[in-house]
Amino acid sequence: MDNINFKLPKMYEKFLEEIKGSEGFAIEDTGVILYEEEDLPERNLTYEVFEYEPEFFMIGQDGDLAFFIKKNLDDTIYKNDLGALGSLEMEKLSSDIYKFIEYAKEHYDDM
Repeated sequence: MDNINFKLPKMYEKFLEEIKGSEGFAIEDTGVILYEEEDLPERNLTYEVFEYEPEFFMIGQDGDLAFFIKKNLDDTIYKNDLGALGSLEMEKLSSDIYKFIEYAKEHYDDM
């Protein structure tokens, strides 16, 4: 990826290839959107992730709740409130993006 200066986790990179050319990936009936590759840098700049959580990279969101990977690490998916970046610890949700999608289907609903 051109605008990212770190290594993406392998399973997440595979997922990005699968959704390439889409408007993002909406997890059905959850409100969770996972960004397409070209939108990732802009979303991270908009929410100042590089400033408040420099070790993490935002990959999607559900309103004020955002989902992250840790830079140069494994495929673990984390969550945090966008208004609390830098002040609340990241919470682990799942071991990879595909397990996260299943987790989101079970734990989030689009109201």
